Amino acid sequence: MELRAYTAGDAQATSVIFLRAVRETARAHYSPEQVEAWAANYGDLDSWAAARAAAHTQLAIIDGHVAGFTDLDDHGYIDMLFVDTDFGRHGVASALLASVVALARQRGLPALTTFASLTSRPVFERHGFVITGERYFGEGDRAAKTYAMRCVLAGTTAL
Repeated sequence: MELRAYTAGDAQATSVIFLRAVRETARAHYSPEQVEAWAANYGDLDSWAAARAAAHTQLAIIDGHVAGFTDLDDHGYIDMLFVDTDFGRHGVASALLASVVALARQRGLPALTTFASLTSRPVFERHGFVITGERYFGEGDRAAKTYAMRCVLAGTTAL
């Protein structure tokens, strides 16, 4: 598995992974209404590409295919961690999270935060994240539960 930075040419592949992960993987934990509301947050490809570029997105590549991606903003927030359904349970999310933790330490960030879905919570916990609260996004029957999570980074050094 190769890890590398997002480039403009990765917009289509990462958007497909996001939509497949939400519609296929997350449906094990969320209702059809919640899944479709979540998928609707995608927007258009140009907006997606701009957001991915701005968020310091990292990709996992297996056999020349984008297998997953994550991001890390300048404040230590991880907005997205998604793995293509064809590469689930192959250590992709763990490799991406380990990469983000290393990057955060290089930047001297004291902690990482995220809002983890019911689906992604276990992988975040395996990497030292703890639940600090709950959040619901959406309204009514479409409101979906997520977990506010935080990982304090020991031994960070500012560059």
